[in-house]
Amino acid sequence: MATTSKATTVYLKPDVHRALRLKSVETSRSMSELINEAVLDALTEDQEDLMVFEERKNEPSISYAEFLKGLKKDGKI
Repeated sequence: MATTSKATTVYLKPDVHRALRLKSVETSRSMSELINEAVLDALTEDQEDLMVFEERKNEPSISYAEFLKGLKKDGKI
């Protein structure tokens, strides 16, 4: 019988595990569903960040020191 899920072991801090278990009960969703959703959200955010980096790769860069000088010159610090 084929499965669409892959088993793995995840070690959680006791408080995180308890919070996850309680959320699972409150939402009538399995802990696996909640973990999958959280991981997919993180991966989606990473992909969005990488797309923005790619779009901005040709923009000129400024060093931190230069940025601070500009703030000082403008009287902001």
